[in-house]
Amino acid sequence: MTRLGDSWAVRRDARWQGALGVLDQVRRAPGITRADAARRLGLGSGSATEIVARLRSLDLLDEAPAPVVGRGRPTTSLLPHPRGPLVAAVEIRYEEWRCALAQLDGRPETVVVQRHDGDGEQVIAQIAAALRDLRRRHGHRVRAVSLAVAGVVRHGRLAQAATLRWGEVDLAEILPDRDLPLAIGNDATLAGLAEARGGAGVGADTLLHLTVEVGLGGVLVVGGTPIVGASGGAGEYGHLPFGDRSLRCPCGARGCWDLEVDGRALARHLDADPPADPRAYARTVLTAAASGRDTRAAEATRRVAVSLATGIAGLVNVHDPDEVTLGGLAVQIRTVAAAAFDEAYLGGLMISRRSAPTPLQAAALGEDGALIGAAAAGLDLVLSEDGLNEWAAQNRSPR
Repeated sequence: MTRLGDSWAVRRDARWQGALGVLDQVRRAPGITRADAARRLGLGSGSATEIVARLRSLDLLDEAPAPVVGRGRPTTSLLPHPRGPLVAAVEIRYEEWRCALAQLDGRPETVVVQRHDGDGEQVIAQIAAALRDLRRRHGHRVRAVSLAVAGVVRHGRLAQAATLRWGEVDLAEILPDRDLPLAIGNDATLAGLAEARGGAGVGADTLLHLTVEVGLGGVLVVGGTPIVGASGGAGEYGHLPFGDRSLRCPCGARGCWDLEVDGRALARHLDADPPADPRAYARTVLTAAASGRDTRAAEATRRVAVSLATGIAGLVNVHDPDEVTLGGLAVQIRTVAAAAFDEAYLGGLMISRRSAPTPLQAAALGEDGALIGAAAAGLDLVLSEDGLNEWAAQNRSPR
C-alpha cells in the first residue's frame, strides 16, 4: 500500500526524466499534441520525437494525426497505447460500489456497478472477485489498484466508516494478488485531488475542497498533493466541533459539524424523524425549498446554509487557500439559500479577507470526482521510476 500524496515524485533516473515529463502532460491534458507537449516541457522537436518513439516502443503511448490549425506544421496527438498499462479504480459509496479501468490519460471507464446493503465482508469479497476477473481479462496490463471509500483511512486501513456502519476493515483484502500496489484514500480526499489536477481547482496552488453527502468531508491540496496528515486520516472536517454539543455523532464525538449540514440537520429543523437515506431526503427538501412554495423547507435550508458557510469561512481563515471547491449537496445548499449563505460566509471571514474573499467554485467533476481521483492516485504509482522500470522489464528495454 502507499500513502496518498507520494505523487509526481522527484525523478532521479535520467532514462525516464523526459519520458515522465511527456507522460505527465498526457495526464494533465488528454489528447495533447506532441508539439504542445514539447513546448510546455521546453523540449526541441528532435528530443520530443525521440522520447515519444521510445514510449511507443514500450507500449506506453500511441499517436494519431492531429488537426492542422492555420498554416502550422502537421503534428500528432498523444494517446494511451491500446496495449498499455491500466489502473483499476474502485469507489465504495453509501449505497453502492463501482469499479473502473483507467489508461494513462486518467479517464476511468466504469466496468462494474453493484448495490450493497452495508455488509462490509460481502462488499470486500465482491470487489475482490471483480478485480480477479479484470486481472484474468487484462493480465499484466493491470498495474495498480486504487480505492476511494467513504470513511476514515489511517495507515492504509479503514479505521471507521460511520455512514457505511463499518468499523475497522483491512481493505487490502480486495486485492486479487498481493503483487499489485494498492492506494487507499477517503472519497472526499480523492475528489479534491481530482479537482486540483483536472477540475475546477486547476491553477490553484493551495486548494480547499469540501463536499457534503452524508456528513461533510474534504481535503487541502497543496501543489497537486493532498495533505493527509501523519497517518493518512486528515480532512475529516465534518468532525470539527462546529455543531450542537448536545448531539452525539455516529463517530462517537459530540457537536460535530457533520450533523449541521446534511439531511439529518434538515430533518431536525423540520421536526421529522431521522431519515433512512439522508442524501435522498436532503435532495427532496432542497427541491421543495427551491420551489419557493414551501416556507418550512426554505427556513430549514437557510439554517443549514448558514452553518455550512460559517464553517467554510473558519477554514478559509485557517488554511488561506487560493480557492475553495464545493461538491455534492454543498452546491445545491449554496444555490437555494444564496443570500443567507453569502452573508454568513463574508461575516465569518477575518476583516483583512473581506475586501477580496477567497472564491468558492462548484466542483467540475460531479459524482465522478472520487473515482477520477482514485485513478489519478493509482497512476501516480504506475508513472513512477519504479513503475516504469517494472513495465519495461515485462515489455522491452528502452532504446
